[in-house]
Amino acid sequence: MTAAKYCVFCDIGAGRARADVVREWPDTIAIRAEPGVSADGHVLVIPRVHVATALDDCTIAGVVASRAAQLAVELGWDALNMIDNVGRAASQTVMHYHRHVVRRRVGDGLLLPWPQQAGEQE
Repeated sequence: MTAAKYCVFCDIGAGRARADVVREWPDTIAIRAEPGVSADGHVLVIPRVHVATALDDCTIAGVVASRAAQLAVELGWDALNMIDNVGRAASQTVMHYHRHVVRRRVGDGLLLPWPQQAGEQE
Protein backbone atom coordinates (compact mmCIF):
# COMPACT_ATOMS: atom_id res chain seq x y z
CA MET A 1 0.00 0.00 0.00
CA THR A 2 1.31 3.45 -0.80
CA ALA A 3 1.69 5.81 2.14
CA ALA A 4 -0.55 8.39 0.44
CA LYS A 5 -3.68 6.22 0.48
CA TYR A 6 -5.57 4.93 3.49
CA CYS A 7 -6.87 1.36 3.33
CA VAL A 8 -9.26 0.14 6.01
CA PHE A 9 -8.64 -3.52 5.08
CA CYS A 10 -4.87 -3.05 5.54
CA ASP A 11 -5.58 -1.60 8.98
CA ILE A 12 -7.92 -4.49 9.87
CA GLY A 13 -5.37 -7.06 8.70
CA ALA A 14 -2.64 -5.38 10.77
CA GLY A 15 -4.85 -5.13 13.86
CA ARG A 16 -4.99 -1.31 13.76
CA ALA A 17 -8.76 -1.19 13.10
CA ARG A 18 -11.59 -3.10 14.73
CA ALA A 19 -13.62 -5.72 12.95
CA ASP A 20 -15.75 -8.72 13.83
CA VAL A 21 -13.09 -11.36 13.17
CA VAL A 22 -14.32 -14.83 12.29
CA ARG A 23 -10.96 -16.52 11.58
CA GLU A 24 -7.32 -15.53 11.16
CA TRP A 25 -4.44 -17.09 9.27
CA PRO A 26 -0.91 -15.70 8.88
CA ASP A 27 -1.71 -14.55 5.32
CA THR A 28 -5.43 -13.70 5.51
CA ILE A 29 -8.21 -12.65 7.85
CA ALA A 30 -11.94 -13.38 7.68
CA ILE A 31 -14.37 -10.79 9.05
CA ARG A 32 -18.13 -10.46 9.16
CA ALA A 33 -19.48 -7.92 6.71
CA GLU A 34 -20.96 -4.81 8.28
CA PRO A 35 -24.52 -5.32 9.54
CA GLY A 36 -27.11 -3.83 7.25
CA VAL A 37 -24.77 -3.91 4.26
CA SER A 38 -25.55 -7.48 3.27
CA ALA A 39 -27.14 -10.75 4.22
CA ASP A 40 -26.72 -12.55 7.53
CA GLY A 41 -23.95 -15.09 7.07
CA HIS A 42 -21.78 -12.83 4.91
CA VAL A 43 -18.04 -13.01 5.54
CA LEU A 44 -15.16 -11.24 3.79
CA VAL A 45 -11.84 -13.05 3.37
CA ILE A 46 -9.06 -10.49 3.02
CA PRO A 47 -5.35 -10.90 2.32
CA ARG A 48 -3.10 -9.17 4.84
CA VAL A 49 -0.97 -7.74 2.02
CA HIS A 50 -2.46 -4.93 -0.06
CA VAL A 51 -3.57 -6.03 -3.51
CA ALA A 52 -6.21 -3.90 -5.21
CA THR A 53 -8.03 -6.67 -7.12
CA ALA A 54 -7.92 -10.44 -7.67
CA LEU A 55 -6.28 -9.79 -11.05
CA ASP A 56 -3.31 -7.94 -9.58
CA ASP A 57 -1.73 -11.02 -7.98
CA CYS A 58 -3.01 -14.44 -9.00
CA THR A 59 -1.09 -16.19 -6.23
CA ILE A 60 -2.74 -14.09 -3.54
CA ALA A 61 -6.12 -14.58 -5.22
CA GLY A 62 -5.55 -18.34 -5.05
CA VAL A 63 -4.62 -18.21 -1.36
CA VAL A 64 -7.75 -16.16 -0.58
CA ALA A 65 -9.92 -18.62 -2.54
CA SER A 66 -8.41 -21.54 -0.62
CA ARG A 67 -8.93 -19.82 2.74
CA ALA A 68 -12.53 -18.98 1.82
CA ALA A 69 -13.25 -22.62 1.00
CA GLN A 70 -11.51 -23.77 4.20
CA LEU A 71 -13.62 -21.35 6.22
CA ALA A 72 -16.87 -22.55 4.63
CA VAL A 73 -15.97 -26.14 5.52
CA GLU A 74 -15.07 -25.16 9.10
CA LEU A 75 -18.36 -23.29 9.50
CA GLY A 76 -20.32 -26.24 8.09
CA TRP A 77 -21.82 -24.17 5.29
CA ASP A 78 -22.99 -26.49 2.52
CA ALA A 79 -24.65 -23.86 0.31
CA LEU A 80 -22.92 -20.56 -0.40
CA ASN A 81 -21.74 -18.06 -2.94
CA MET A 82 -18.07 -17.07 -3.21
CA ILE A 83 -17.79 -13.79 -5.04
CA ASP A 84 -14.90 -11.63 -6.21
CA ASN A 85 -15.83 -8.16 -7.43
CA VAL A 86 -13.09 -6.78 -9.66
CA GLY A 87 -13.28 -3.04 -10.29
CA ARG A 88 -15.85 -0.39 -9.56
CA ALA A 89 -18.01 -1.34 -12.55
CA ALA A 90 -18.36 -4.79 -10.93
CA SER A 91 -19.42 -3.34 -7.53
CA GLN A 92 -15.99 -3.36 -5.86
CA THR A 93 -16.23 -0.51 -3.37
CA VAL A 94 -13.05 -1.12 -1.33
CA MET A 95 -9.98 -1.26 -3.53
CA HIS A 96 -8.27 -3.96 -1.48
CA TYR A 97 -8.98 -7.44 -2.81
CA HIS A 98 -11.47 -9.43 -0.76
CA ARG A 99 -13.66 -12.45 -1.40
CA HIS A 100 -17.28 -12.46 -0.30
CA VAL A 101 -18.47 -15.73 1.21
CA VAL A 102 -22.25 -15.68 1.57
CA ARG A 103 -24.14 -18.50 3.25
CA ARG A 104 -27.26 -19.51 1.35
CA ARG A 105 -30.47 -21.22 2.40
CA VAL A 106 -33.40 -22.41 0.35
CA GLY A 107 -35.89 -19.57 0.08
CA ASP A 108 -33.54 -16.91 1.54
CA GLY A 109 -34.67 -14.45 -1.14
CA LEU A 110 -31.16 -13.09 -1.62
CA LEU A 111 -30.62 -11.91 -5.17
CA LEU A 112 -27.08 -11.79 -6.52
CA PRO A 113 -25.18 -9.91 -7.68
CA TRP A 114 -26.16 -7.19 -5.27
CA PRO A 115 -27.43 -4.01 -6.86
CA GLN A 116 -25.06 -1.08 -6.65
CA GLN A 117 -25.96 1.79 -4.38
CA ALA A 118 -26.48 5.23 -5.88
CA GLY A 119 -23.16 7.02 -6.28
CA GLU A 120 -20.98 3.89 -6.33
CA GLN A 121 -20.49 3.97 -10.08
CA GLU A 122 -17.95 6.33 -11.58
